[in-house]
Amino acid sequence: MPGAELEAELRELKTAGPLWQLKAGCLRYCRFVHLHHNLEDAMLFPALRDADPAIGPVVDRLEADHRRVSDLLDTVEAAAARLTATEEDARADVVLALDELHAHLLEHLDYEELRAGPVLRTLERLPGL
Repeated sequence: MPGAELEAELRELKTAGPLWQLKAGCLRYCRFVHLHHNLEDAMLFPALRDADPAIGPVVDRLEADHRRVSDLLDTVEAAAARLTATEEDARADVVLALDELHAHLLEHLDYEELRAGPVLRTLERLPGL
């Protein structure tokens, strides 16, 4: 097999394999959550504060949660970027980072739904829409 053909096949294996798909999926998900939280911080949370000033402490906690989730996402991204077929430590780091993100993010979502949901449902329209 010619060298160029072999190189092309190896490149295909790297980009089509489950490890590459996991890495790409992790990075895509992290970027999405970063964007989602940035939009909430910039557009939704000010609207919630305007709709009900008493919700201030709830929004403060949600904003703090976003900073914590951002740090956890950065940890997941860094671990995923190090993933290779032979890097066992990176795989363990990804699992640990995803476990921590999972626990904190689910807690954040539950709190957000319970405490901000009632005020959010009173808004006639979402900011920016």
